[in-house]
Amino acid sequence: MRSPPCPPPAAPSRTPPTWPSTAAAACSTPSARRSGAPSGRSGPRATASPPRAGRPRRRSRPTHVSLAGRALLTAHYTSGGISSLPLAPDGSPAGPAAVLTHRGGGPDPDRQEGPHAHQVLPDPSGRWVLAVDLGTDSVRVCRLADTAAGALLPHAEVRLRPGSGPRHLAFHPEGGTAYVVHELEPLLTVCGWDRRSGRLEPLGEVPLAAGAARGVRAYPSAVLASPDGRFVRVAVRGADAIATLSLADGPHRPRPASSTPCGGTWPRDLAADPAGRRLYAANERSGDVTWFDVDPATGEPHRAGALAVPAATCVVFA
Repeated sequence: MRSPPCPPPAAPSRTPPTWPSTAAAACSTPSARRSGAPSGRSGPRATASPPRAGRPRRRSRPTHVSLAGRALLTAHYTSGGISSLPLAPDGSPAGPAAVLTHRGGGPDPDRQEGPHAHQVLPDPSGRWVLAVDLGTDSVRVCRLADTAAGALLPHAEVRLRPGSGPRHLAFHPEGGTAYVVHELEPLLTVCGWDRRSGRLEPLGEVPLAAGAARGVRAYPSAVLASPDGRFVRVAVRGADAIATLSLADGPHRPRPASSTPCGGTWPRDLAADPAGRRLYAANERSGDVTWFDVDPATGEPHRAGALAVPAATCVVFA
């Protein structure tokens, strides 16, 4: 595992931020645009505009939603920020959304001309919200000041490898380790997480070859820690594979264990059933969700079936 320098700041994107989307059990969207240690600085100098109330505007291209308390969190790729929409007990909107707009950019002129928030999710304690930004090569941490109102306060920004395009983050079940997968470089960054202080500390990187054919570029998409905490899995587009990494040496020391064909083309998302006995891959370009039985001893997934879902992008357990 190796350590890179930090990227310089860049000019903010001015693309305006749409209403947050809701997630279904098996989601599909029009085909997405083709897309693809650490040095980390965390502190109170997060680069984001102050929160503002209102409706996120058109053309924000939401990419991810999650729940934090009674708030719906949304990452807006094109407008480069996140929003928090308070919900009533019946799940209906209960007020205007608070919007945080990110600032900055990265060295890739085609993909990092400005901020591109790709995922937002709460930490296991429910006190913090983390936003992964592909455009600024960073993860931003916000304090969830009010779980009912969904109020977010910028807390810290953690810089990752320049040009790597961090895309998604997943927590280990023990709660003190987080894994960040990068889209523009096939990497997994391992981070320590302190839920008391809201500090995310990059510890190292693991390359993700995932059996990519010679001359075929790999674009990792989703990362998932197994419910039993023994494995980390990454969906890799281009290679059309699921990389399984063993955590036998501890949560901070993943090592490659196997690479399994995803059962389709362009795996955009991974999900595990709560018991961890079955794994699901949403294959966007082949238009299917493929499921796998997981070997309880080795953790290796074995294809068990598939369901046609046009432009499948995610699988969510309700």
